[in-house]
Amino acid sequence: MKMPRREFVKSLATGAAVAPALAGMGTEGPPISPGEVRNVVVIGAGVFGAWTAYHLHHAGHKVTLLDAYGPSNAHASSGGESRIIRVGYGPDEIYSRSSMRSMILWKEFFRTLSDPLYYETGLLWLAHENDPNAQATLDMLKKLGVRHEQMTRAQLEKAYPQCTFGSAAWAIFEPESGALIARRAVQALVRELVKQGVRYSQGAALTPAGKGRLDAVRTRAGESLSADLFVFACGPWLPKVFPELLGNRIFPTRQEVFFFGSPAGDRRFTSPAFPTWIDVVAGVYGFPDLENRGVKISWDSHGPAFDPDLGERLVTRQSVAAMREILAQRFPALKDAPLLETRVCQYENTSNGDFLIDRHPDFANVWLVGGGSGHGFKHGPAVGEYAATRILEGGEVDRRYSLATKGTEQKRAVY
Repeated sequence: MKMPRREFVKSLATGAAVAPALAGMGTEGPPISPGEVRNVVVIGAGVFGAWTAYHLHHAGHKVTLLDAYGPSNAHASSGGESRIIRVGYGPDEIYSRSSMRSMILWKEFFRTLSDPLYYETGLLWLAHENDPNAQATLDMLKKLGVRHEQMTRAQLEKAYPQCTFGSAAWAIFEPESGALIARRAVQALVRELVKQGVRYSQGAALTPAGKGRLDAVRTRAGESLSADLFVFACGPWLPKVFPELLGNRIFPTRQEVFFFGSPAGDRRFTSPAFPTWIDVVAGVYGFPDLENRGVKISWDSHGPAFDPDLGERLVTRQSVAAMREILAQRFPALKDAPLLETRVCQYENTSNGDFLIDRHPDFANVWLVGGGSGHGFKHGPAVGEYAATRILEGGEVDRRYSLATKGTEQKRAVY
């Protein structure tokens, strides 16, 4: 998958005009003069923040990375064991291209490590009759020249006899996609940044006061970090740090994840016998047993509102029972599988699922990078690269990433 930086950034052409009521919010600003070294503070050491820090650092700027709980911590949306990386995104070429670029950058970084943090399990996209999103995915993969295979129901059943496919009529298989080991990948990236001279500090950022230009960000512990530029990439904490601006535009939701153990000695649920998979219509996805943690399965539908600081991270008995029903329907051999582990994390959803990469409307030197919306982890490298390019070179951000297109009512449009 070839997707150089310039080609990727240029491919994100700005679309139609923004909503008139929000026109003028963020979106454009002056570039940084070539060779001009700036001090930058990036707030949030999750996948978006760490990769933004990476690209700003490699552009020659002095970067401090700040996080309230630590890189890819248990509170964070980047803190889970695994995340899907795929190219198929229905008709959304912007995300297919972003994923292609991210896959290149993830693999480049992982080649510097001795620890395998990417598993090329393949990605199986289950499709149904009269499934426009799946058909659009197929068309986009063809357009972009992405390796894939279209599978009939008969081919599915032959390839994966350990599975049942319900109402799925066909599928798309991306052999080069798979699973990222999320928490350890971000932590490895931050460790490498620190080795290269990026400063890391732990502290909870307070809401900036005033307008015009921000001189420093302050923490609850009384620390003050001065800089020329500030990037707030703090995921589900964005609406807490900027309650008036984002309190009703980013919606953290509670998401439950389950790991079930396959029978002793049974390799049918490990890669390559069993792929990473997604059923958009049913709103469920899963992974093979990676690193002996168990078969992972979860819902992709948005859960109830959730506080990333105070929310209790225990799944309910009702959720376990409901997930066992799905497990028994799709993977009969796992009907009575032991529940090895559970996790409650969160999505930080924008109104429609598009990312937020834009300048703060009240501060000339503050940028907002977030709104991963449950699908963002894979895009971390490309998001950081795109954000750094817009910050340093100026120009208008893509309309879909702009603050102006983020509404106050959830109408998910990205899958």
